[in-house]
Amino acid sequence: MYHKNMIKPERHGLIALWFLSLTIIFICSILYSTTPFVKDSKQQEILIETEKDNKCDLFKGHWIRETEVRSGYTNSSCSTIPDSNNCGKHGRVDVDFMNWRWKPDGCELPRFDAKGFLRILRGKTMAFIGDSVARNHMESLLCMLSQEEVPADMYRDSENRFRTWYFSSHDFTLMTLWTKFLVKGEIRVSNSSNNEAYNLYLDEVDYKWIEKLPSVDYAIISAGHWFFRPIYLYRRPSNLIGCVYCNEPNVSSVSPGFALQMAIRSSLKYINGCKTCKKLYTMVRTFSPSHFEGGAWDSGGRCNRTSPMKEGDINLRSTEWEFRNLQVREVERTKKKVQKRGTVKFAILDVTKAMLMRPDGHPDLHWGNRWMRGYSDCVHWCLPGPIDVWNDFLVELLRREKGSSLTD
Repeated sequence: MYHKNMIKPERHGLIALWFLSLTIIFICSILYSTTPFVKDSKQQEILIETEKDNKCDLFKGHWIRETEVRSGYTNSSCSTIPDSNNCGKHGRVDVDFMNWRWKPDGCELPRFDAKGFLRILRGKTMAFIGDSVARNHMESLLCMLSQEEVPADMYRDSENRFRTWYFSSHDFTLMTLWTKFLVKGEIRVSNSSNNEAYNLYLDEVDYKWIEKLPSVDYAIISAGHWFFRPIYLYRRPSNLIGCVYCNEPNVSSVSPGFALQMAIRSSLKYINGCKTCKKLYTMVRTFSPSHFEGGAWDSGGRCNRTSPMKEGDINLRSTEWEFRNLQVREVERTKKKVQKRGTVKFAILDVTKAMLMRPDGHPDLHWGNRWMRGYSDCVHWCLPGPIDVWNDFLVELLRREKGSSLTD
């Protein structure tokens, strides 16, 4: 006789089988879970390193000498280099300025991957919006990408300022959209000065680039160098609110930085409210410094150094750094106002500190301008040269924005 609370022998096997099944299910759930309790140590190390790199500030660092050129192209292998940026063609013989790489503090900046870049931007359009330095940036990217695929020259305007290139194998379009001030500007006739002066209308974004914006997926906007001249600032549309470098009675004197800040603010406001635009990702590329020494561009200024400066030698109280700071503030200000519809993103492409250290990267006298012989170009950058790091920054920001590797 069995006691009524005793388990019958035939049930022991069923209970054992039940526990075995639960154990197997539990083990499988651990092995195949996306967040297992125990990870492979190598995989865990990679995940930790990736997370650390994603949090690393790419723009705080220093230049390290390399034994090989990092750009992946030469002034002869890239056929699209503008003549004015082809420093080697015009007599520059030192090449050490190309043998440096940017090392962020706390992580590595991956070398530009043209194949990965084109893969992640398949079917997309990227536009560089700004002045000739924005064009300089686009030309650098064009050279780096052309080592993977030769693009078709699709469009140029009569002044060669609006350009479109197309990479057919990847359905990727690259554009440059010219604008001096980002907002509407027109030459002002002034009897008080022989210098060219402008009227700037801060409430009106330059229609020449915004009319192209609905076709753009990624926009890199920049400005700055045109603001160092007499500029009369207006709002709606005849209210004169101030002037840069005017020194006129009854007109408020404002700084170039103020004018740039208002132009950036108006541009970002327009992008944020653009109802005809795609899900647009906008980067503001911070100010690219010039390096005239011994005078201005028209008074004997040169930029003939052949190696980078150290961090301790640059001036973080300069106008260039002021411009950088106000650009960063405007992006952060806009981020707080981003509409909840989630169709726009804003980021900073912060090149200023890295480029303050590179007085060796400009054409100087090696730019082949027959109309300005004897004058140095210390504003634009040689190709190849230190400006190529802007695309290292760019592709890493894109990777972080996508949340994956470019090889995924």
